Amino acid sequence: MKIRKGYTKLIFSASMALIMGYTMAVASPATDRDAAEIIKRMEDTMRGESSYAEMTMTIERPRYTREVSLKTWALGNDFSMILITAPARDQGTSFLKRKSEIWNYVPNIDRTIKMPPSMMAQSWMGSDFSNDDLVRESSTVDDYEHRILREEEYEGRQSWVLELIPKPDTPIVWGKVLMWISKDDYIQLRVENYDQRNELANTIRFSEIREMGGRMLPTKLKLTPAGSPGQHTIIRYDSMDFGIDIRESFFTQQNLRRLN
Repeated sequence: MKIRKGYTKLIFSASMALIMGYTMAVASPATDRDAAEIIKRMEDTMRGESSYAEMTMTIERPRYTREVSLKTWALGNDFSMILITAPARDQGTSFLKRKSEIWNYVPNIDRTIKMPPSMMAQSWMGSDFSNDDLVRESSTVDDYEHRILREEEYEGRQSWVLELIPKPDTPIVWGKVLMWISKDDYIQLRVENYDQRNELANTIRFSEIREMGGRMLPTKLKLTPAGSPGQHTIIRYDSMDFGIDIRESFFTQQNLRRLN
């Protein structure tokens, strides 16, 4: 299971947020423009201008379970920093994203390494995410055509089901994406990614909604690949702050080594 280009920012970018204070008109039928507006407002709020989060990633396999604890800093859509705090063997490992490039600091050998294109498809920290997920450049708003497929109840919430189809010549591997968004509070509830043959590739479920960082957020994300029984990657947000005072100058290779 790999979340690829075109979904949303890396899981570490507060990709599960509530749209607050916005009410859609219900007197007229929903249009494709409404669908794009729903996604835009949600994505803007999810990403925010800046954020800091602490979280635990659980990698579940049929024969083992592994946990990774980490801290993340993000500024807009182009800059992010990730610090691994546990387990002990990975403690101090850090990652820097600056636009389309990723740098990795390995404390055991005291080296900073720029990840080459050949490594982008590889698993990130042994999870179902790839290194490519950290540098996703496509936009859920700008690089897709959107429409509202239907309205239905999902997990006890009345929701829109939106269909996203990649625009021609965009660097997106998916054939289509389906997205469930709560009508009451615009919380993202579920995402299904389909390949070019229109076969389900993976499913992402958002749950355990509670207040965090002054917003109501799903604090659990579970990503399940299709056709892989017993295999999941789960993210649990332990804390999150939005609108932190951080500058572009924070996201440097020098600072990458100083986070420990």
